[in-house]
Amino acid sequence: MIFESILVISIAILIDLILGDPRNKYHPTAWIGRLIAVLTPHTKNQNLRLEKLGGILIVVVTSGIAILLTSILSLGFSFIAPNIVSLILTVVVGGLLLKTTIAIRGMEKHANAVLKSLEENNLDLARDNLSMIVKRKTKNLDKNHVISGVLESISENIVDGITGPLFYFALLGLPGAFTYRVVNTADSMIGYKSEIFKNIGWFAATCDTILNYIPARLTGLIMILSTAILQNDWKESLKIMIRDGKKTESKNAGYTMAALAGALETKFVKLDHYELGDGEIRLEKEHVYSAIKIMKLTSVLFFGIITIPIITILSMIGWWVHA
Repeated sequence: MIFESILVISIAILIDLILGDPRNKYHPTAWIGRLIAVLTPHTKNQNLRLEKLGGILIVVVTSGIAILLTSILSLGFSFIAPNIVSLILTVVVGGLLLKTTIAIRGMEKHANAVLKSLEENNLDLARDNLSMIVKRKTKNLDKNHVISGVLESISENIVDGITGPLFYFALLGLPGAFTYRVVNTADSMIGYKSEIFKNIGWFAATCDTILNYIPARLTGLIMILSTAILQNDWKESLKIMIRDGKKTESKNAGYTMAALAGALETKFVKLDHYELGDGEIRLEKEHVYSAIKIMKLTSVLFFGIITIPIITILSMIGWWVHA
């Protein structure tokens, strides 16, 4: 079971690094998003309590469907095929499915699209490309703030798109990874503190904060180790993470953002919100390339240092029972 689970993660990471994401219409996250989009209008109500209840139902129903389908799939292989065939199917299909919850190459692709636009002196296109990976308004950002947005998105995505799913796969298998993806997707779609979503999205936002609490802090520490291996300034990374990790509105995102700001010896600025780091505000494309290297190494180290030990310990005590 331990070896099988490690193979599933290995296949998922390899597929992601080599092939990237499938087209949107084939991507389970896109299906999750469409389901959330269909459910959301039905939760609107003048009664605030009913709106909040609707927000709970969106997460519960969508998560329930994801858990049911992944559990049926996992159990189904053991009934329809001999042991060795079942093992192969479980590992291959499990790897393919887990891959859809992580996005290492996808983040790199989006970051490079922004850089390419800037190299072509097309700031408007760079802003548009950035808007695909950040929640903030990008219309009036200058070149420096565009690059800062890319770097901050990379540091947040390390948790949302890589280590978070791996952490919950280690704890609960595919149902855990997909439940995390549901909550994360719901938070990104309806978890805003706007008048429209403040009641409907509160549950998704709260769940996302809770689920990311441990992965965000573990990821920040692994990022510092990656920084040391890549010969960036790991001492500054640690200092800034400890000092500035709590400065963001999010209770979790600040740790990885601050760790990256310190590692690159720069400063991340979101106008009227926060400043992370002590370095120069001026940013270049080389900062993004360094951040991508840190992201990739952090992904591999998190797998080896965090995920494998969790699976091993839980398997030894008989808790971890599904791939």
